[in-house]
Amino acid sequence: MQKLTPADLMSLERYAREREAFRARVLEHKRHRRLAVGPNLTWCFEDRLTIQYQIQEMLRAERIFEPEGIAEELAAYNPLIPDGANWKVTLLIEFPDVAERQRQLAQLKGIERRCWVEVRGHAAVYAIADEDLERENEEKTSAVHFLRFDLAPDMTAALRAGAPLAAGVDHEHYRHWVNPLPEAVRAALLADLA
Repeated sequence: MQKLTPADLMSLERYAREREAFRARVLEHKRHRRLAVGPNLTWCFEDRLTIQYQIQEMLRAERIFEPEGIAEELAAYNPLIPDGANWKVTLLIEFPDVAERQRQLAQLKGIERRCWVEVRGHAAVYAIADEDLERENEEKTSAVHFLRFDLAPDMTAALRAGAPLAAGVDHEHYRHWVNPLPEAVRAALLADLA
């Protein structure tokens, strides 16, 4: 997928006019790019449109319109767009109760490296996590992580031929999986691969 450039972004004025319709389009698009893995983890598979929406929202919220500020946002978010041989995922660890969340984040250290995808007939691919910065300390992990899953060409070929896709987490305190992924999610992810 092509990275975003300033020409791909709407001005603040245009975005204000088109935001409601654009947001509705993106939310519908994301419906088939979200995956609950167990009761407390959500995987959001990013692509060019989801990242464009994130950038537009950041520009709006921060009132950024100078070329330098726009370039900084593009530099921060463009790495989250898959390149045709991988999937990029925003991992959300969700516990509604604050005290429970703190306790669980302490127990779930390292969970971001125990997330996997598996094309049937191939070995599981574990995530490369948080390439931009460390999101874990001695006490706990973060509630948000950024993952990359690199797929070999034969895995992509198998998916194109109809092989089922599974995803899961293999952590000592959290073992859940989805096997197979819903067909709508699988189809959306297959479209990300070159």
